[in-house]
Amino acid sequence: MDKNNRLTTMALVLMIFTSVYGFTNVPKAFYLMGYSSIIWYLLSGILFFIPYAFMLVEYGAAFKEYKGGIYSWMAESYSPKFAFIGIFMWYASYVIWMVNVGAGIWIPMSYVVFGSDKTQAFSIFGLDSVKSIGILGVLLIVAITYISIHGLEKVKKFTSIGGSAVALINIIILVLGCVVLIKNGHLAQNFSFSDLFSNSPNLDYHGIIPVLSFVVFAVFAFGGLEVVGGLVDQTQNPEKTLPKAIIGSSLIIVVGYSLLIFVMGMFTNWEFAFTKFLPENEKVNLANVSYVAIKNLGYQLGLAFGASDSTAMSIGAWISRYFGFSMFLALGGAFFAIIYSPLKQLIEGTPKEIWPSSWEKLNKHDMPAVAMIYQAGAICLIILAVSFGGSGAKKFFDILISMTNVAMTIPYMFIAYAFIYFKRKKEINKPIEFFKNPKKAEIAVWIILAVVGFANLFTIISPALKGDFQTAIYSIVGPIVFSLFALGLYARYEKKSK
Repeated sequence: MDKNNRLTTMALVLMIFTSVYGFTNVPKAFYLMGYSSIIWYLLSGILFFIPYAFMLVEYGAAFKEYKGGIYSWMAESYSPKFAFIGIFMWYASYVIWMVNVGAGIWIPMSYVVFGSDKTQAFSIFGLDSVKSIGILGVLLIVAITYISIHGLEKVKKFTSIGGSAVALINIIILVLGCVVLIKNGHLAQNFSFSDLFSNSPNLDYHGIIPVLSFVVFAVFAFGGLEVVGGLVDQTQNPEKTLPKAIIGSSLIIVVGYSLLIFVMGMFTNWEFAFTKFLPENEKVNLANVSYVAIKNLGYQLGLAFGASDSTAMSIGAWISRYFGFSMFLALGGAFFAIIYSPLKQLIEGTPKEIWPSSWEKLNKHDMPAVAMIYQAGAICLIILAVSFGGSGAKKFFDILISMTNVAMTIPYMFIAYAFIYFKRKKEINKPIEFFKNPKKAEIAVWIILAVVGFANLFTIISPALKGDFQTAIYSIVGPIVFSLFALGLYARYEKKSK
């Protein structure tokens, strides 16, 4: 690859930012737990995200010449079969993510055009909304794949746009929140230090079980950092660039989540914004809470400057339009990183005999174009099957999502567990070491395993406690099915090798 096209620190930071940081996690957290969500985000960042980021830095520096990303890390540290199960489960969960977001990405665009979610009324060629959104999702997948196979430079541009959009919306909310605070002279939501540890203003989140379910939400808000692992071999001076990018973006993400949750309280009175602000026929939920919060920001800004109620509502509508556009760019940017990096790690890192020979070939832009086309075809088929398959297909997709709830985060445990053996192997050159003491490294690993393991356990039992045994069962079945499928592929490879 041309050195001029290699990833710089800033490009990597923006890729990580778009892959991990989700602004919508901020209003969701405030809606679920109020100010007390801050402490759980900080604890999740300190106990899971930051030590996990340090581990990825050590892996990335040690295996900077390897193309296989997290597969190479786990295979060289522990075992190839273990690594293949981990990366296959991880990749499968991202395929489902792309199917899901391929439909969901049109909600923010609807806010841009109409100022509200009109996706339920979309119609193309007279088709109903579900089929119309399915067609739009297919067109999106085809467009992103086509652009991506023309080189990493294209991917870098779009992820940079997405990362910049997310950064800008956070800056705007921080500034406007402070303006509302200064004009009003007080926080919209009263705050005391005890609020960090008290019950949520949301009555549904009183008691130990709901609070534990929020811990799961907080841990999952930090997922996706390992996506950058597949780009180590395409990074300028990775021994210096990778640590700066991962550590810098990790600190920004942890601090950003906590700070923005507090800023939410500057302009959001929980009871007013989430119970009285909406029209009578609407209810706030996790799908629309971000747009409700941003619309309320514009409304409160207008009132702070003496605008009439109708003018303030109009300001809120326009700010929510801008937010919708920013989220569309952010999701699009994440799409460009995720449509390429997980597949790259799966194909280039794992034994080539597992896949068709054409999948490994790189085009003139150094992209696995054939594999990316097959991937796009599979995603499009799932989208069309779900969109045109009726209620049975919708139920099938709900099952797929349930199956990936746990499967998406178990690879974090694989990566962390392999780190114990990575530290023990003296023959592996480790240019960067945050955990110089192997015992401290093991303690960090076991803390991560405990945090993520607990989050997964509660993800399984939480639906069952509410009577939804099907989701609970499929959350267990998902990792088992993906593991068995991966073991089957690997067994066939071992047989061919012999």
